Amino acid sequence: MQVKDQLHRTLVFQDVPKRIVSLVPSLTELLCDLGLKKQLVGVTKFCVHPKTIREDTLIVGGTKQVHFDKIKALQPDIILCNKEENTQDIVEQCSQIAPVHVSDIYTVTDCLALIKMYGSIFDVKKEAAALVTSISNEQKSFQNFIVDKPVLKVGYFIWSSPWMVAGNHTFINYLLEQNNFKNVFVSSSRYPEICLNNEKLKAADVIMLSSEPYPFKKEHKETLEKQFPNTKVVLVDGEMFSWYGSRLKKAFPYFKCLHKNDLQ
Repeated sequence: MQVKDQLHRTLVFQDVPKRIVSLVPSLTELLCDLGLKKQLVGVTKFCVHPKTIREDTLIVGGTKQVHFDKIKALQPDIILCNKEENTQDIVEQCSQIAPVHVSDIYTVTDCLALIKMYGSIFDVKKEAAALVTSISNEQKSFQNFIVDKPVLKVGYFIWSSPWMVAGNHTFINYLLEQNNFKNVFVSSSRYPEICLNNEKLKAADVIMLSSEPYPFKKEHKETLEKQFPNTKVVLVDGEMFSWYGSRLKKAFPYFKCLHKNDLQ
């Protein structure tokens, strides 16, 4: 079997890969939702869905630093990486162990294409098709919901000390756009560092504090509310704005609740 990943790299398999190492948390969740949990032999310490995955599967490191010796000892048939979440060095070194499939996600269309790829690679086409249909239906429902909602200028924080926000060419920015949000940092680099006196931030109608990768809490919200008394500050579920894969099935209903409950 010959397949291409989302960087158009060609991978060749003699049989359906049975032993999988996933170095991407959202893809670990996706594999489990496709019924492939038992085939997962290695995951990262950040793979938190499903909740028992780190108890049932060997942890081989994080997303930026991995233990190649542990991965090699698992004798994987395939290793799953992501262009943004894993480094080029990780991909290159893992390629010496087993075929490496690299995802590259910027839109829901990219995500659905990846799910279909996994359906073919792992022989779960029926499960993949059902998931693609489910996500597509949720997206269409949300598009009907959002059509008459006002455009809001938004600053989306992902880190503190230093303060960092989501900029252009990110999956987060894409999902902000789907929500009728205009990212005030859309002309900036992907994840710029900023100061809180940034003029673009002062123009925002809403400041969003993500739950990941930095776990913003109530005290951060209160701090920014004092600094920006005329701006709505909300805590948001970072997984819904940054995890692709099967998480999107839950993301669009979450976005509806966000608009109804937090942005009125």
